[in-house]
Amino acid sequence: MNYLTHLFLAQPNADSHYGNLLGDFRKGVALATLSNGVSRGLENHYTVDKFTDSHASVKQAKALFKPEHRRFAPVAIDMLFDHLLITHWARFSTIPFEAFCEHSFSLLEKKLPVMPTTMQRSVSHMITHNWFADYAEFEGIGYAIQAVAKRIRFKNDFAQCVQDIEANFTSLNSLFLGFFPALIEHVQQHGPERGTPSGLITV
Repeated sequence: MNYLTHLFLAQPNADSHYGNLLGDFRKGVALATLSNGVSRGLENHYTVDKFTDSHASVKQAKALFKPEHRRFAPVAIDMLFDHLLITHWARFSTIPFEAFCEHSFSLLEKKLPVMPTTMQRSVSHMITHNWFADYAEFEGIGYAIQAVAKRIRFKNDFAQCVQDIEANFTSLNSLFLGFFPALIEHVQQHGPERGTPSGLITV
């Protein structure tokens, strides 16, 4: 669900943007049919997820959630970290946030016809309704979490994660600021795409 982060760390081309988001929609995709550029983007997605899941700051962030909510904490943290990336955008990028979004959306639009159906729907909705503008406000994250909770097919307490975020926001913000520079460095040094991420390139 940390779509903005994956686009920030993608390369500034359509294949990479497609591949870096495809990781969340890969079910049923014939990987052998993907171009080299899309495949590298997909591998970059996995690199980001693996580093994120194993990082000490993220583990500390998960521990701040109540035990009964920790099942959903990783998704809530992904969404919160996208919000915090927007909040602290100027720390990490010299590109105006709106310009970055416009460029990323234009690249994704080029690949809409070949995306899996579920991805096509989500990305179309993301572009049309500019999800990232909503993520810029804390209330937008709350609405997004509630929307995801409603789509889960079993009774769940995912929406209650908002309370944990509110109660621990200062700590979560500090953990993000320690984590994100390390993630950028890791992708630049060890990511399969071997280039400067989109969020660091002037468009």
